[in-house]
Amino acid sequence: MTAASLDFPADGPVVPKTADGIAAALSPARRMEFYRQLGTAPLGQVEAVLRRWWCEAVLDADPRAEHVYHAAISGNLAKTTLDEITARRAERQGG
Repeated sequence: MTAASLDFPADGPVVPKTADGIAAALSPARRMEFYRQLGTAPLGQVEAVLRRWWCEAVLDADPRAEHVYHAAISGNLAKTTLDEITARRAERQGG
């Protein structure tokens, strides 16, 4: 099994996991859609809306996002195995 390589650098974009943090990382048009979805979500779905839009905001805040998008569309996105990802993660954690 392979997965797209989506390693974020340690000094990469940081988006606070708050409604204001998410909104600040989005473009104005996407921010309006975020607030619309958040404002109309039933109470039990608010966390899911925040979680989904936090992921969107992290991608929007990453300066490499456009490059990754075009690489994926063109079929040139670097791939790696789950074993490689696990090994790199263990290395970073010192073990």
